[in-house]
Amino acid sequence: MKKIFPWVVVLLSISLIGIIFIQYNWIKNAVDLREKQYETKMVSALDQIRSEIVNNVHQSHEGKSNQTFNLQQNAWQSFFGNLSTTSMIPVHIRYSNKEIENIIQQNLDQQGFDIPFDYAILNILPYNMAQLELYSDHYYAAYKDSANHKQFKTPLIPKNSKINVMMNSSFEMLNIIVPTDNYITTILSSLKWIITGSILFTLIIIAAFALTIFVMLRQKKLSDIKSDFINNMTHEFKTPIATISLAVDAIGNEKVLHKKDKLLYFADMIKAENKRMLRQVETILQSALLEKEDIKLNLEKIDAQDILSNTVHNMELRIQSKGGVIETAFEAENTEILADEVHISNILSNLMDNAVKYSKENLLINIETSNTKKHLVITIADNGIGMSKETLAHIFEKFYRAHTGNLHNVKGFGLGLSYVKAVITAHKGKIKVDSTLNKGSQFQLFIPLA
Repeated sequence: MKKIFPWVVVLLSISLIGIIFIQYNWIKNAVDLREKQYETKMVSALDQIRSEIVNNVHQSHEGKSNQTFNLQQNAWQSFFGNLSTTSMIPVHIRYSNKEIENIIQQNLDQQGFDIPFDYAILNILPYNMAQLELYSDHYYAAYKDSANHKQFKTPLIPKNSKINVMMNSSFEMLNIIVPTDNYITTILSSLKWIITGSILFTLIIIAAFALTIFVMLRQKKLSDIKSDFINNMTHEFKTPIATISLAVDAIGNEKVLHKKDKLLYFADMIKAENKRMLRQVETILQSALLEKEDIKLNLEKIDAQDILSNTVHNMELRIQSKGGVIETAFEAENTEILADEVHISNILSNLMDNAVKYSKENLLINIETSNTKKHLVITIADNGIGMSKETLAHIFEKFYRAHTGNLHNVKGFGLGLSYVKAVITAHKGKIKVDSTLNKGSQFQLFIPLA
């Protein structure tokens, strides 16, 4: 597992990066293709606009008197004679600004371009000089802001036409300017479902990748926990089994068979070690109940201070044998709780047992009680080895034990605190832990009052 895991992560990462890269390029190519299609449609719109302006025989009188219009038309036709037709009369003579704007708007709408635009009819003179004939109100500003605008141009009269030859190669040019942002937005809007779907499925793939890595890390952690559990269980059962084996061999000895006191001694030893193994089996079975969240509580009104006093009394001899001291300060006025006496007694024993197991020289355990409005607070503090922040984050996890290498100076399966947490939660209470490495730990139990 340890060897395969890095390779799986690397391969999945490469696959994910490849998929994201392919998706990005696919979307980019789709946008580029759609942009070319829109440019083609814009060119088509320009051709239609040009055709309508050039070939339309309509003559505008908007803003001009009949006399003025007739004079302009007669002057143009008398100068060019038979070459001149209505379509060859300059646009600014035949159309008004409003009419040109309407023609452009109608043709852009037909091609599906719902975007703002500015325009100009330019008379392109020799030596690339240009003269504005008709133009929109904001044409100058749009033309100058070329970085944020896109231009589309088309000549209204071909350069090589006879009329352009007679006019020294000048010709009229239609220039339409659209904002780049609106143009790109129109393109992206046409691809919104494709882009949204692509991004959505890419995010799903990323989420699946993250979930896979999380599950693999969890499986690796569970594998490590299982290995530690097997090692701890082997160590815990090895000692009583060895003791029972020696006791059985001793009982079989002829010298012991005839001594009743020796037989009773070894029988008691076997019985004690058998009880010890039974407790270990019950601890493991208890963990199975925790896994199923199947803790059955026999709730009744009990005085928590009585249970606490009994537990302290039972632990005193063990604490004194280690040269330790236990101090109590029972200050709670209301100690009646609705709880399961057996489970409450067990979790108090577990916490005190941990204080003894993880103690240093001159062990000191402080036990206090107090009240909040709705809870009885039991505080168990010690001056033991304490816990690091990393250990604190995992102490309530099943089978978790602080890393001590191959040392087994502190015995157990790492089930005690997970059991404490489960019991307190089942009683609708809570537990708080405060610990400093090499200074000690403090556990606070908040149990609802009856």
